[in-house]
Amino acid sequence: MATNKTQATTLNVDDYLAAIDNPQQRADAAALLTLMSKASKHPPVLWGSGNMSELQNHMVGFGQYHYKYASGREGDSFLAGFAKRKTDLTIYISSGFDLVPDLMAKLGKHKASKVCIYIKKLADIDPKVLAELVKHSVKTLKKLYP
Repeated sequence: MATNKTQATTLNVDDYLAAIDNPQQRADAAALLTLMSKASKHPPVLWGSGNMSELQNHMVGFGQYHYKYASGREGDSFLAGFAKRKTDLTIYISSGFDLVPDLMAKLGKHKASKVCIYIKKLADIDPKVLAELVKHSVKTLKKLYP
């Protein structure tokens, strides 16, 4: 069975932040790092290919869990995380937003997919609500994948 391309790496998270060329996004990513470390109670780890030249394709993850699906596919992922993408900051919260509609309604200006929140800048959302979403994701995933 194929392994995931996205793995926990030993690359330096500070190097990832320093590589963000937009000063506002770099500051927002640094604030997310602090917020998500505190909310998740896990240190940041850079996830990706492990190739320093592809740093822009990496993600900052907090905590880790091992999943195994009924199909037999299994792997490891982070409990919560974020990444700087071309125009947005993407926040990964894998527990599902349908479980917390009240928090999502209070989050602020964002777009969302199944497990991602897309924001232009951190000032557009309520950081206290985001911290609650991170805590919920960590708690839910630890229950699902002990």
